[in-house]
Amino acid sequence: MSSSITLRVACALALSLVSVTSLTACQTNNLKQTTQPNGTLVTPTPHTDKPADLTIDVSGRHEYQLDNGLKIIVKEDHRAPVVVTQIWYRVGSTDEPLDKGGISHLLEHMMFKGTADVSSDDFERLIAKFGGVNNAFTSYDYTGYYELFPANRLPLALELEADRMTNLRFDDKAFAKEHQVVMEERRQRTDDNPLAKAYESFRLLALPDSPKGESVIGPMSELESITLPELKDWYKTWYAPNNATLVIVGDVNPTEVLTQVKRYFEDLPASKIPKRPTVRQQGFRGYQQVSSEQAVQVPVLLMGYNVPSLLTAAPTNEKQAYALSLAQDVLDGGLSARLESRLIREQGLLTSVGTSYDLLDRGDGLFLIQATPREGVSLEQAQQAITAEINKLGTDPIADDEISRAKTNTVTGLVYAQDSMEGQAQIIGSLQSIGLDDRLLATLPAKLDSVTVADIQTASKKYLVKDNLTVMYVVPPTEKAPNKPTNKAIDKSKISKPKVAN
Repeated sequence: MSSSITLRVACALALSLVSVTSLTACQTNNLKQTTQPNGTLVTPTPHTDKPADLTIDVSGRHEYQLDNGLKIIVKEDHRAPVVVTQIWYRVGSTDEPLDKGGISHLLEHMMFKGTADVSSDDFERLIAKFGGVNNAFTSYDYTGYYELFPANRLPLALELEADRMTNLRFDDKAFAKEHQVVMEERRQRTDDNPLAKAYESFRLLALPDSPKGESVIGPMSELESITLPELKDWYKTWYAPNNATLVIVGDVNPTEVLTQVKRYFEDLPASKIPKRPTVRQQGFRGYQQVSSEQAVQVPVLLMGYNVPSLLTAAPTNEKQAYALSLAQDVLDGGLSARLESRLIREQGLLTSVGTSYDLLDRGDGLFLIQATPREGVSLEQAQQAITAEINKLGTDPIADDEISRAKTNTVTGLVYAQDSMEGQAQIIGSLQSIGLDDRLLATLPAKLDSVTVADIQTASKKYLVKDNLTVMYVVPPTEKAPNKPTNKAIDKSKISKPKVAN
């Protein structure tokens, strides 16, 4: 199993509104706004359908819960004789102790090393023999495992996942190997990637009160310190049926599926699951600007405003979260969006620009902007130009076609995500794992359509302001930025994470 790290992620969701930073061993589906491993933010092409004409299908969905707490969601899709099985554990890097960053991802690797009954070789051999595909992913908020099989092999997927939920083998040799694999992954994906290193520091600075300030893979010093007993304790603490959601999508009969799930899972014991840490950023801290000298070829500008998600804005300010999502699309929803059309094509100030915002996230996050100025344009000039466009969101009218396009882009991304069974399962599992009901997607077109220009202006003037902004100038070592690196250590004791377990 080989994992890949992205600054904003990928395998978990092929939809526009839900994106997370994650480490994944699977092939990735790009989201509406994603940052690739090289730091490039990718934006979609715009759509022209009216949002009111688009619907998000949540039919054919069945939900059950076993006595041990395992939640089961079955979604019928009879277009092909296949089935996707995904099990989502509600644990990720936000739950990790302050000095054990990366332990969730390391455990993900160990989950492929076999159980007392099924060796790692037998696990892979069984999946290959019956035409299956499997993999896994770790994010801030969850860890997931999946199999894609011919529909008649669903029992095999269930048996394998039930077995490793409580029966994982912790072998010294396998641990030593995977420990090195994960540390090498850290070197390749972060330590040897200048922009990834800068982004990691940027998040710590921008989110000092939140466990999402740290990267999913964790600092190298913390990765190195993780021991096999600690990993085993982490597994016993979080991997239990009452901390998991089993999502099954495909050519199946829900009643038969429930019978099969009970056969393999109902005797597994529930556990006492710790309370998860709060994922909040405590208020505006004032404007922050630092420089980071990295081995980049050209200077890069990173900007991040602290913003709420739908979960943290609701119920009183729910509309502001929807408005922020649309504001992001007005700025960066394709070639005709403001930043692309004005700052790249018309004014020629930038060679690239991208933004991202997670509406459906478990906690507060960042409204991110990444840009590369054209040769001869300073980072200060790039920042001023971008800030001017952001400020206009709060003061100037937004054209009807702009807001209509933004609404349609968002909804269309969700509609397209359901084209695949895997996409449907990912939407269900991710939302359930962060504390949202996936059926809320059916209401999103109407919710977004109700957002007005005045709502976008209000949200922009409240959140997209200087006192709520962190800026980093990423510059080559020989280039001097206006503010030298502060080298100020981040006080990790202020991050809202659990205390280290004994």
